Amino acid sequence: MKIPGEVLREGELEKRSDSLFQLWKKKRGVLTPDSLSLFPAGPGARPKELRFHSILKVDCVERTGKYVYFTIVTTDHKEIDFRCAGESCWNAAITLALIDFQNRRALQEVRSRQERAAAAASPEPRTARAP
Repeated sequence: MKIPGEVLREGELEKRSDSLFQLWKKKRGVLTPDSLSLFPAGPGARPKELRFHSILKVDCVERTGKYVYFTIVTTDHKEIDFRCAGESCWNAAITLALIDFQNRRALQEVRSRQERAAAAASPEPRTARAP
């Protein structure tokens, strides 16, 4: 079982900017069981957190030369492009963590549904009446 806050992977990856020139910006990534946090290179800059409940999938994995390119698709269908060194396997680590998160959430939903069904099926406790 994964511990919330546990760091699964930490290291460098690059994110394509949304600007006109779409430059690649180096980030320090921290992958936990619930999110991917991206820390900018500059001091004092705030990190951006991509929580897994807002991520649909990791898509478009392509290896070219020394980089692996991949896209994270969010629940509002926004696409965020990344690249990393080929040997770093960030795309695989993020995919596995996302699948683990989705499985844990599905199990919680099933357990919750079972508990509600059991509570609805159990009879009301009867109280004894005085004679």
